[in-house]
Amino acid sequence: MLGIMVEIAAGPRITLETLLARYPNTAALRDGKLASNLIDFAFDDVKPANNGFKPFVRELRYDCGELAIVTFLQAKAAGKPLVLMPATIMGRFQQDTIAYNHDRGPLAPGDLTGKRIGVRAYTQTTGAWVRGILEEEYGVDLARVTTVIFEDPHVAEYTDPPNVERAAPGKTLEGMLLAGEIDAAIFGPNLPKQPGFRHLIPDLEASVQAWYRKHAIVPVNHLMVVKSALSLQRPDVVRELYRLLVVSKHAAGPPGPIDMQPFGVAALRRSLETIIDYSWRQKLIPHRIAVDELFDDHTRVLGA
Repeated sequence: MLGIMVEIAAGPRITLETLLARYPNTAALRDGKLASNLIDFAFDDVKPANNGFKPFVRELRYDCGELAIVTFLQAKAAGKPLVLMPATIMGRFQQDTIAYNHDRGPLAPGDLTGKRIGVRAYTQTTGAWVRGILEEEYGVDLARVTTVIFEDPHVAEYTDPPNVERAAPGKTLEGMLLAGEIDAAIFGPNLPKQPGFRHLIPDLEASVQAWYRKHAIVPVNHLMVVKSALSLQRPDVVRELYRLLVVSKHAAGPPGPIDMQPFGVAALRRSLETIIDYSWRQKLIPHRIAVDELFDDHTRVLGA
């Protein structure tokens, strides 16, 4: 048990239905190593965590949990009673997530205008970051890219734009890239073990460093979200949840030269502004949302 001071509870003890995977920065919390005199957690062990995003935003199944930022932005635009906490659960650079099939010939990032890109869902946060990078850094005209998808949006009210095409039943992202039915695919950080698959963006480390020098932000992916009613009625619980997340993150050790899990609105503001801009330009949200609108009066001050 970690020797952590616990703040005095302002209300009765509560059990929170929680969606939170076990990562190094959440392990202490998930493993029960952090004591709280205010919160008990009922963790849903759905794997991977993104399988819980749809019931989170459609059914409000959880009191709190990690949620991909684009899913949250769409939920916010649709009026879902959820509020963001300035607590990053997962952040990562995205340049290594898109691949092409070298066996079918060379392909550079700037060649994708007029091509077909496969991704699990158009609304996937990784896809939004990658498309933003392709547009800004390599001049890809996203309006002239066809996106091939395999899953519905998490938020039921959202409709994919006209240049998004649903793959035929039985098709897979890997199989379509092998067959040349798509020109590139956004897989995530672990490419399928196919000899011809190559990272589309060359010199990955140099590309990441150059992008970070230019933007000075972490591409945040999953952040903590709570029901609006919980934040309104039990701000003491929200403060305690934030404290536990901070302590759990610190228990994982020093963050390294770049903190990939930034906490606090000030640390997150520029990253959130960027993904909001990318999302609006990619027609993922109907209008730009101000960063401060993502929080309420109780969550906006966390970490200040």
